Amino acid sequence: MFVDNIKLKVKSGKGGAGCVSFRREKFVPKGGPDGGDGGKGGDVIVECDNNTNTLSHFKGKRVLKAKNGRPGEGRKKHGADGEDLVLKVPPGTIIKDANTGKVLLDMKRHGERKVLLEGGRGGLGNWHFRGPRQQVPRYAQPGEEGKELEIVMELKLIADVGLVGFPNAGKSTLISALSNAKPEIANYEFTTITPKLGVVKIDEYRSFVMADIPGIIEGAHAGKGLGLKFLKHIERTKIILYVIDLASFRDPVYQFETLKKELKNYSEKLSTRPYAIALNKIDAVDREKITDFFERMNIVPNECKYGANNEYPCYFDEQTFILPISAVAKINLDALKFALADMLENTKDEDEENSI
Repeated sequence: MFVDNIKLKVKSGKGGAGCVSFRREKFVPKGGPDGGDGGKGGDVIVECDNNTNTLSHFKGKRVLKAKNGRPGEGRKKHGADGEDLVLKVPPGTIIKDANTGKVLLDMKRHGERKVLLEGGRGGLGNWHFRGPRQQVPRYAQPGEEGKELEIVMELKLIADVGLVGFPNAGKSTLISALSNAKPEIANYEFTTITPKLGVVKIDEYRSFVMADIPGIIEGAHAGKGLGLKFLKHIERTKIILYVIDLASFRDPVYQFETLKKELKNYSEKLSTRPYAIALNKIDAVDREKITDFFERMNIVPNECKYGANNEYPCYFDEQTFILPISAVAKINLDALKFALADMLENTKDEDEENSI
């Protein structure tokens, strides 16, 4: 089950109490204080883990708590520290304060570990309070209380290329043909009801991650269809690939303009992402329909690159491309892979932009 939004309360552990104790041994009259310190409470730690791609393991849980520290003991024995609570989340998970909406953590890379809440400090035993004026201290510190926080965990998938298109545009067929993803494919709309990730292999040394989200319809930014719920999963993609269904009853130019408008209405930042266009299902339409798309977009086709079939008009420049393809008949799929790979190499990700 795919879960991308969870609300729960987390608590760090309470520190253990310090011990009040006095040394009592044979031949050691009036032994001094020897109460040990309490152990530290467990931290709440968030760990980024590639081995999970959903938040479903948190579903149904309301409160998660780290272990308390153990109290100190006599003979200056230190209490055991409480066990940390480790929340394993997939890359792309954002942790927010549920009350203020403030972003507390943004987990992006496998193996990344960050402390969300620190455990309470353990109390000092009475051994620390001995002195010339206080030779018999009969008190010790209590352990410090742990902290608690109500959080929202929100998953935004991290991919290099995000597929955007109307329902039944062939996005699932395309990602299954290009990558190792195995989405459900059927001849009806909204076959894809959860996002899918696939790794597209270019050669022995190069590959990229592609994301497929449920089809977008007009008004998705206002809650129509499934698009609004899942548009966040392409917010972090470097490139948007618009998949236009040439065989659909919807006009191809209308599809492209509507998709661009929905992305802009959802996120101004998302609408400025570099993009390319794949004109899908060319095996099911006449060549004139492809030519008409170019004419109405006021784009003059130029030389086809990357071994693309010259029977169909193409357009390539330094920033983008328009490529007719067929995911079913596997026409121009290799050209699409190589064009996307080169486009990605020329596209800076958010981390690089922020470091400039």
